[in-house]
Amino acid sequence: MKNFYYRSIQAGMRIGINLLNWNTPKLLEGKDSSMLLPKIIKEETIEKVLIVTDEGLTEIGLFKPLLAGLDEEGIDYFIYNKTVPNPTIENIEEGRSLYIESNCQAIIAFGGGSAMDCAKGIGARIAKPNVSIPDMKGLFKIRKNLPPLFAVPTTAGTGSEGTLAAVVSNPITNEKYAIMDLSLIPAYAVLDCALTTGLPPHITATTGMDALTHAVEAYIGKSNTKETEKYAKDAIVLIFENLYTAYTQGDHLEARANMLKASFLAGLAFTRAYVGNVHAIAHTLGGFYSVPHGLANAVILPYVLDYYGETAYKRLAELADLIKITDEHHTIKEKAIKFTEEIKRLNSKMNIPEKLSVIEDHHIPKMVDRAFAEANPLYPVPKIFTKADFKFIYDEIKA
Repeated sequence: MKNFYYRSIQAGMRIGINLLNWNTPKLLEGKDSSMLLPKIIKEETIEKVLIVTDEGLTEIGLFKPLLAGLDEEGIDYFIYNKTVPNPTIENIEEGRSLYIESNCQAIIAFGGGSAMDCAKGIGARIAKPNVSIPDMKGLFKIRKNLPPLFAVPTTAGTGSEGTLAAVVSNPITNEKYAIMDLSLIPAYAVLDCALTTGLPPHITATTGMDALTHAVEAYIGKSNTKETEKYAKDAIVLIFENLYTAYTQGDHLEARANMLKASFLAGLAFTRAYVGNVHAIAHTLGGFYSVPHGLANAVILPYVLDYYGETAYKRLAELADLIKITDEHHTIKEKAIKFTEEIKRLNSKMNIPEKLSVIEDHHIPKMVDRAFAEANPLYPVPKIFTKADFKFIYDEIKA
């Protein structure tokens, strides 16, 4: 009975999502494309911007050329660089205060998914000054235009530069949850492959697997359209063709550019078709143990795909055919299994562990409850997980 209720909600959401007026960010692509941004900002008659980033990027000076371009255009900038992995409500409130004190008119998110999520949260609080971040949790709680948001990803994974979601952590309650609203979609997405060539291999690997998880969960779910299927399939092909090259040859500009495009396309896919049980579990690991989201997704993905069994065989078999690891002699089940095995093989080649050692048994019941509540009834997964199903996965991934 509950499954019927969940599927009914999902069917209604699918119809509603497809009726929405989706915006897609204006795209700047290619080596050094971030240097085009200051002129665009100037043309928008913006005089002061808040740059949201992190201390690591500040230390290596990755955005110094961008700052020089802003100086050249006479645009004042103020930097908030305290963003942490799995950005917190405190990060958002600190950034909001700096934005207001500095009379900023726009936000540049410069960094990985955490910087973009933090920037979106700041924008949401500017748009809705009397609504707290916890009260924005879930769908469409903002419904007001944010300040112009320019997203410059320095990792190829989250796809947040094209999505309606911002993921926020509350260290006090160990919660990690999403805020989702069309107003959170950035005005511009800047895919500058030169900014990603210095990524360490392990970050290249886990962020790339994050993008793969987005695309796979979107594709095998039950809320696809022809458009989201194409986004997901294009992303999956790009990832299998380019991720290992980017991992082993960090300065390979073509592979880096293709991974940025894959991440962006995967973001477009899942922001319309949703993610699934992998993300429900991964978010709890981020909330309780600050496990990087890409690493959590990479570890969890093959376990969940295996557990779906025949409910996902057809779609996974299609993906196996897509990346050309099958032939006409394989059955649908064999193709599906080969696809999951290919994910495991890629993880292994990039030294991603099979299990996680941080999980503590006494936390599992609460994580199960939270994963279950996140996934149901919203996520249109191939198999609706019970709490017992979630517990099985936690036990499987625990080292």
